[in-house]
Amino acid sequence: MRASYACTEQGQWGADVGDGVGNKRRNRVGRALARALAVLTAASALALAGPGLERAEAAAPCAGRLAKSVSFVTGQLRVYQSGQQVCAVTLARSPGPRRSMSVSLQVRGRHPETDSGLFTRQAGPVTVRPRGRCVKATGSVAGTSRSTGWILC
Repeated sequence: MRASYACTEQGQWGADVGDGVGNKRRNRVGRALARALAVLTAASALALAGPGLERAEAAAPCAGRLAKSVSFVTGQLRVYQSGQQVCAVTLARSPGPRRSMSVSLQVRGRHPETDSGLFTRQAGPVTVRPRGRCVKATGSVAGTSRSTGWILC
């Protein structure tokens, strides 16, 4: 059997394999090649755009959806939820010199998971698996702190 690769009317690349009777069927390898070509084309376009291309927003520090956000004068506490996992991070309002920052995430009835120290941009992320229990997050930047209270119950 002989395979030939061609673009269909819908603009998709695929391999057509003849079965000797004139009927042709699309091959999985052809579709995989088409997807790889599309990814490479998109990556090339981004690489050529270079430093002039502005990013809309930095990547999230935790996986999942944003469940709670608490803003305060010197920063912001963010809590994310993804399946059975909860993640928290404290972000400085304006990144700069090292300053005291911390983030704490506690499952009700357990000891808190904490990340603290002198940071320029963020403290955390810290993650827990609450298994159906409430969680409380606390974040601080340069002596100012805020908490979410018990959430995700």
